[in-house]
Amino acid sequence: MLQPELIPQHVALVMDGNGRWAQERGLPRTAGHERGEAVLMDTVCGCIEMGVKWLSAYAFSTENWKRSPDEVRFLMGFNRDVIRRRRDEMHEMGVRVRWAGRRPRLWRSVIKELEIAEELTKDNDVMTLTMCVNYGGRAEIADAAREIARRVAAGELDPERITESTIARYLDEPDMPDVDLFLRPSGEQRTSNFLLWQSAYAELVFQDTMFPDFDRRDLWAACVEYASRDRRFGGVK
Repeated sequence: MLQPELIPQHVALVMDGNGRWAQERGLPRTAGHERGEAVLMDTVCGCIEMGVKWLSAYAFSTENWKRSPDEVRFLMGFNRDVIRRRRDEMHEMGVRVRWAGRRPRLWRSVIKELEIAEELTKDNDVMTLTMCVNYGGRAEIADAAREIARRVAAGELDPERITESTIARYLDEPDMPDVDLFLRPSGEQRTSNFLLWQSAYAELVFQDTMFPDFDRRDLWAACVEYASRDRRFGGVK
């Protein structure tokens, strides 16, 4: 077992490889996404077992609108239905569900289910699951900058007193801690515009496993790799 101080408190998870996994098996791309539902729930259970307090899951990016209309339509309905199906289960597990992302273009039915889940689970404290739906790191920072500029123009904020903490207060989830472990299965080695601000000092772990084949053993392996890193945050030990 890892010592508690070596366990990442916030894991950012890029749920990647669903489409490729399905295509390699002669299945429609949607089959990979469907399998990912159980994988996400297993990952949540694994986080609770290990003591990870915050999991942020990249469910739909602001760039995913570029996919085919049929796949976008499927992903919108799928995210809505997963949240609806799983919210009571997550509530019973003590999981607080949060949502990060932009409202424009997102289906109203998806927003409704996210808001219901947020309200139902708001007092839970075993762990927090942030569903990042219609989310992009650059978009989040741009939205924060726009709101800060508006407040400066209105005389509500002194530009000389703007700090990193000021900017953080205007992000989608102001109480979200910095990412400790940035985890991406599928063999790709990039961050794909996910939690850019929060991942400034994250440890990056990339795995070859496609997300539909991912399970808590892969999560454990990533946490062991994380624990072996020497985190200096720009300083010297």
